[in-house]
Amino acid sequence: MGGFSPIHLLVLAVVAILLLGGGRFSNLMGDVAKGVKNFKKGMAEEEENSSKPSARIESQKAAEPAFDRDGNRVRDGLRDDA
Repeated sequence: MGGFSPIHLLVLAVVAILLLGGGRFSNLMGDVAKGVKNFKKGMAEEEENSSKPSARIESQKAAEPAFDRDGNRVRDGLRDDA
């Protein structure tokens, strides 16, 4: 009760083939195989892209502070909008 034995699965497969017909069932399995093949191909392409080194970001000069720790201006050219 509650478990499927291999015989149950075999009977279910035979009934499915009889209901769907041999041609339709083989087409369905072919479509599933194509989907799996395309999935594996996509995963392989993703691995190829991830193995390439990414472009380097050029380092930029850090901005110099406009004020010192006491709040005195050490660099001119600041806007007084605030």
